[in-house]
Amino acid sequence: MARSVSTKLLDFLVCPLSKEPLRFCPKSNTLINDPLGISYPVIDGIPCLVPVDGKLLNTKDASDNVSSSDDVNRIVEGKT
Repeated sequence: MARSVSTKLLDFLVCPLSKEPLRFCPKSNTLINDPLGISYPVIDGIPCLVPVDGKLLNTKDASDNVSSSDDVNRIVEGKT
């Protein structure tokens, strides 16, 4: 079973791209940046906040499918 992120830790975590707060989605076990629509995986309770690990959400709901991390790379490189 996947481990979630500590609620105390969530108070401090921000998106590495926008510095916006993240919310935890237990259904997908990811941290979500709603304004950018990017999800970051949580593996064994550890948030993976490296921008290339992020995935763009197809919709604002984290439970929906996500696109490849190549899309996040384009955002990081400014090639949106």
